[in-house]
Amino acid sequence: MDSKEYIESGILELYVYGLLNEEQNLEVHEMSIKHKEVEAEIVAIEKSILSLSTSFSPFLSVQNFEKIKAELEIKHNNVIDLKPKKSIPNYIGWAAAAVLLLFIGYQYNQQSAIKNEVVTLEKNNEKLNEAVVTSENEAKQSKEALNIIRDTKNTVVSLAGQTVSPSSYAKVYWNKDKQTVYIDASGLPEPPEGKEYQVWSLKLKPSLTPTSIGLLSNFTENNSKIFEVSKTQDAEAFGITLEPKGGSKTPTMEQLYTLGTI
Repeated sequence: MDSKEYIESGILELYVYGLLNEEQNLEVHEMSIKHKEVEAEIVAIEKSILSLSTSFSPFLSVQNFEKIKAELEIKHNNVIDLKPKKSIPNYIGWAAAAVLLLFIGYQYNQQSAIKNEVVTLEKNNEKLNEAVVTSENEAKQSKEALNIIRDTKNTVVSLAGQTVSPSSYAKVYWNKDKQTVYIDASGLPEPPEGKEYQVWSLKLKPSLTPTSIGLLSNFTENNSKIFEVSKTQDAEAFGITLEPKGGSKTPTMEQLYTLGTI
């Protein structure tokens, strides 16, 4: 049998798939040594198996396929000692794929870590900005409070605690020329939920006449506890009562916290 017939016989496919016995394997090996075309055909079949195409098997003619099928049916009930050739390119391919997966995983973890760091930095930056704004507002309030206290044109009226809250106190800074009124409410307790303090300008003669000049709103948020209220011109006394949120038309005398005359 010449090399061409030998190749077309299908034995080389059986050899590559490891379906021959030892005697047949030896025969193919000897033929590959003697005939370069046989050796080339074996290499071509092996390359076809390793190819990363959609089909991993070399093309088989109908006759060769039937021969392989027949061999498989003969050996179906026997344990076949398969000794396939270990292909270095195959191992290299799997190793490269594994390295690629590890690299992708590493890059993903790195990107996730960087994103988390960026989010943390952004949150810290927001907190820092809020702290700076708060600090600036407090500094501004403190400066305004000092300017009010130090203004020698202001008349200072002390308001003493009354029956409902004897320990309470407050101060009024009244500029008679500008008619501006500032309340220092640092001596008042925080109002309960749904309540707020209301400031009254009082006329004592000929009869007691209260006029609302404002609310001490956002009491908790105001750290300096200095509040500017509406202007007044002819007050003879000032009082502060605790009223429902939004204020009242007339003062609730039972909730009169502080009172002071000029």
